[in-house]
Amino acid sequence: MDAAKKACEEMGVEYAQKTQIPESRDCYDAAVELIETDGCNIIFADSFGHESFLMDAAEKYPEVQFCHATGTQAHTAGLKNFHNAFASIYEGRYLAGVAAGMKLVELYGDENGKVSDENAKIGYVGAFPYAEVISGYTSFYLGAKSVVENATMEVRYTNSWYDEAAEKTTALALIDNGCKLISQHADSMGAPTACEEKNVPNVSYNGSTEAECPNTFVIASRINWAPYFEYIIDCVMNDKAIDTDWTGSIETGSVEITALGTAAAKGTEEKLDA
Repeated sequence: MDAAKKACEEMGVEYAQKTQIPESRDCYDAAVELIETDGCNIIFADSFGHESFLMDAAEKYPEVQFCHATGTQAHTAGLKNFHNAFASIYEGRYLAGVAAGMKLVELYGDENGKVSDENAKIGYVGAFPYAEVISGYTSFYLGAKSVVENATMEVRYTNSWYDEAAEKTTALALIDNGCKLISQHADSMGAPTACEEKNVPNVSYNGSTEAECPNTFVIASRINWAPYFEYIIDCVMNDKAIDTDWTGSIETGSVEITALGTAAAKGTEEKLDA
């Protein structure tokens, strides 16, 4: 939402939003209201379960462009005004994994930088067993293994995109099961809070938690949506086709890692630069 506002301001476009829209017919109704009441001719929805309802709206309003984050159906929907977009967040996840590996070495490594099997265990709080989540934690794990070859990782799902209580409980269970560092595909403060309470390093997602968790925040990866919003606005302004499936990357400025937290290991910045 911040990226959308910024892109609209910079490109002289009016901005309207609807918040707290569940993955239900409410999404269709919100899109219709944005079109008929607010006069919007680009509609963007950002939750996986919004897709089918947004497609219904796209069929009804062929003159309006509909863009959906994380979806999978645009390439088969046969709708010229319906588009999917995401970013190769796994690139940022890999780098965050490298930072995690560096932290394990700092905490548990011997004089040769080797970490014992017992101390090389990472915990991961997953949302749903979807491709987005699996590719993310796989990349994170590979990044950690590039530093700590014998790293292992336990993944547990909350089956929710946002459930602070479940995410905290899951993180605590992973810590109790011997995980020495926690990462997550979850957006709440549940897992970071658990880590701060237990003094266990945390690699969070979608933004820094250093202000709330100064002793345990290592790094986070995030998607910067501004390049996509600028792209779709330019396409509509200049009557150009919007890609059916668009993927941003580190190269396009769509995938970012945050500044390192005070809990990050010495030498991490140099390792990430390399």
